[in-house]
Amino acid sequence: MVLDDLGSSLRGTLDDLRGKSRISEADIEDIVREIQRSLLQADVDVGLVQNLSDNIESRALDEEPPAGTTPRDWVLRIVYEELVELVGESTTLPLEEQTIMLAGLYGSGKTTTAAKMAWWFSKKGLRPAIIQTDTDRPGAYDQAEQMAERAEVEFYGDPGEDDPVAIAREGLEATQDADVRIVDTAGRDGLNDELIAQIERIEQAVEPDRNLLIIDAAMGQSAKDQAQEFEDAIGIDGVAITKLDGTAKGGGALAAVDQTDSTIAFLGTGETVKDIERFEPSGFISRLLGMGDLKQLTERVERAMEETGEAEDDWEPENMMEGSFTLKDMRKQMEAMNNMGPLDQVMDMIPGLGGGLMDQLPDDAMDVTQERMRDFEVIMDSMTEAELENPRVVGQSRTERIARGSGKPEQRIRELLQQHKQMDQMLNQFQGMGDGDMERMMKQMQQQGGGPGGGMGGMGGGGGPFGD
Repeated sequence: MVLDDLGSSLRGTLDDLRGKSRISEADIEDIVREIQRSLLQADVDVGLVQNLSDNIESRALDEEPPAGTTPRDWVLRIVYEELVELVGESTTLPLEEQTIMLAGLYGSGKTTTAAKMAWWFSKKGLRPAIIQTDTDRPGAYDQAEQMAERAEVEFYGDPGEDDPVAIAREGLEATQDADVRIVDTAGRDGLNDELIAQIERIEQAVEPDRNLLIIDAAMGQSAKDQAQEFEDAIGIDGVAITKLDGTAKGGGALAAVDQTDSTIAFLGTGETVKDIERFEPSGFISRLLGMGDLKQLTERVERAMEETGEAEDDWEPENMMEGSFTLKDMRKQMEAMNNMGPLDQVMDMIPGLGGGLMDQLPDDAMDVTQERMRDFEVIMDSMTEAELENPRVVGQSRTERIARGSGKPEQRIRELLQQHKQMDQMLNQFQGMGDGDMERMMKQMQQQGGGPGGGMGGMGGGGGPFGD
């Protein structure tokens, strides 16, 4: 996930407290020192870092932890709460009919973010449309059109028109059936009178319900000045921070925005239209500390299953629970995983599987896993219908034939068959399981990986990972 170095460092420091029954001042000083180092490396303002570390130190030493809470869990809760406070709140963004205008400088990622936001709204059941008004940047129209096509949303632009205000007006008329209109505007190398005047003219024409500023995460602390400049010039209702996957300065950008009157609406975490997420402070910090993010995970699972279901209507998942788990079923599961996004992001959202476990894996571990999944798909394309329905019939001669047809080594084919066998055995364990058995299993999973510990409520209850 984003800010990997920061999260890894914080988790490593907190893990040093495992097994301790008491925490000394020296322990707290070590933790605070590491937190300071990590945040400064992430380009967070020195003053903010000092205030945060002072708050953590005083609370850890002066406040009494709840009964049954381990020292590590108590300090983890304090760090979590203070970091949530540091990054601020999420921009109010109702799921209803509205017009959103995007502003920002050259290279901030406005056009890409417009498509990502449109895709996000479409997955929430709304009908979005993108209106491209940038007449200054060569290729802006073509890029916007291509991105809208990838997002599978309505698009309006006029490459033959030089007046962005005229395009905006015509775009509103052309997309009047859309629920959400996202108006993309031109940028400049810096905020100047020309850009301000153009945006103000477009704003008067479209009367947006909210203005969002797009900021590149690589700006770090300077995001504060840019957000303030745009706020003073045109007024902004929220910020979308882009390219968080490619910079170590993202922490500075996140914290800097909170020092203005702005809030954060979206985070851009990759290059495809699906690489966007609604900024939720509690879930974001929870992932950062290795405690997962069940809300984001649930959304991705639901989306993936919906997209997988659309791809093939005759797939019936309930068959897997009735003892008929085939390679076809396995393939649909793999497709669902692909639709959830990069595996390392998904792992970060699973309590107990992200964070510390991810830190222990080699850098290319997820790439290897994704490569194996692609190989498995190619292999299954070379199998007969009978083999897909009943993998047990695949012996040595069939393995050799499948290897020739797929161009994959025989060992990879055996890996596929072994993977299917293991999944089949696991599903067989669920068959006949009563409600009480299932409940006990879920409780055991939550205790093993459900956040900072049973004494603090696991992942249940309230708005964060600690319950009410």
